[in-house]
Amino acid sequence: MTNPWIVSLLLGATLVQANLYPPAVLNLGPEVIKKHLTQALENHDATAILQELPLLRGMQDKSGSIPILDSFVNTVLRYIIWMKVTSANILQLVVQPSTYDQELVVRIPLDMVAGLNTPLIKTIVEFQMSTEVQALIRVERSKNGPARLNLSDCSSNESTLRLSLLHKLSFVVNSLAKNVMNLLMPALPQIVKSHLCPVIQQAFDDMYEDFLRLTTAPIALSPGALEFDLLSPAIQDSNILFNLKAKLLDSQARVTNWFNGSATPLMETTPDRAPFSLTVRQDLVNAIVTTLIPQEELVILLRFVIPDVARQLQMDIKEINAEAANKLGPTQMLKIFTHSTPHIVLNEGGATAAQSVVLEVFPTNTDVRPFFSLGIEASYEAQFFIAENRLMLNFNNVSIERIKLMISDIKLFDPEVLKDTLTKILEYTLLPNENGKLRTGIPMSMPKALGYEKAMWSVSKVRARGTPMSTNRQHE
Repeated sequence: MTNPWIVSLLLGATLVQANLYPPAVLNLGPEVIKKHLTQALENHDATAILQELPLLRGMQDKSGSIPILDSFVNTVLRYIIWMKVTSANILQLVVQPSTYDQELVVRIPLDMVAGLNTPLIKTIVEFQMSTEVQALIRVERSKNGPARLNLSDCSSNESTLRLSLLHKLSFVVNSLAKNVMNLLMPALPQIVKSHLCPVIQQAFDDMYEDFLRLTTAPIALSPGALEFDLLSPAIQDSNILFNLKAKLLDSQARVTNWFNGSATPLMETTPDRAPFSLTVRQDLVNAIVTTLIPQEELVILLRFVIPDVARQLQMDIKEINAEAANKLGPTQMLKIFTHSTPHIVLNEGGATAAQSVVLEVFPTNTDVRPFFSLGIEASYEAQFFIAENRLMLNFNNVSIERIKLMISDIKLFDPEVLKDTLTKILEYTLLPNENGKLRTGIPMSMPKALGYEKAMWSVSKVRARGTPMSTNRQHE
């Protein structure tokens, strides 16, 4: 069953140079770690392992090196026909920071009931066993390979062990049970360590590999794909961070752009205690947009597409040169060359896009020389949103920042007189064309794979170590 919590995709607005920190960072909070480690333990039948703990043999092994104690154990065990764990539960895991850097403490509480059969009584003698396994998650660095996360120092301490008789019976049976518990107290931590810790190690390794597979799964773009790969893992507070490099591929699976960056970790936390977040660097965001919206040339027969704007343009040209305006025929044509793809600028209020285009006006579709050519610097409102597990981007509200007259065959004029009409032309032609290329969005399989139904996006000024942290604004 999926969890309805909200997770975050963060788009990073840089405070430091782009190459000082990774292109992307996956930040997994303690809830995700606990949830997936618990599932991995279930997959490895950890509770079944607990129910098979060799309690009698463990007590014998513990006392074997001390002859006097060994004799006492044999005396007690003569009255026991069998002894085993009858029920076992793994309670809610705890993940918390260690006192050391790059280290997490994982505590796994265990609740068990053990039963023994003795000829002294017809019923089974039961007692409660509560203990805790503790392990450390560390970043381990290798001279010959990349760093990785490893689980180590798995142990069960006698100080966390609690034993109690569930039902008081006769004096003789109670005395026997008390002696058994006294023998079990020093033996059980080693029994648990020997049999459960290897399972915990396997469960952690599986969880870690699952996280890596999830992180490096290709993300389909239209066209091409985006792929992440691990630069280095890191630990911050109670969170696991995967510092990622990235590459963009074309439709033939050829690499078109690499983003390696640095392994310097970002000092980021998941916003508003979200279970996890994916922070994407601003230059990578722009490279993705460039992949989705390549440079192109649009040819528009203005009177057929937007006749009202065509008439308005003719009136504007008439103010400049009446003779030229009269030459505008039914096949009046515009050409728009996208000199650059939209450049996303992230800020705490959201996002905007800036783009440079060249616009040419031809009297008819048979003319090869334009009346005039204009260089236009425009900006748009860039709206990111989540829809059906896809990150969507849509442009709205064109604003022309600057117009430059490049070529004119009608006369020199101030292109600002055309600003309102040009804004409408871009609004009705260029934006729908680019929004059409963005309509498929970017699939976000990660939230669902981690068990969450909803996602949100946020713009955050990310920081490297030593750089001041700023707030972020989140959006559904």
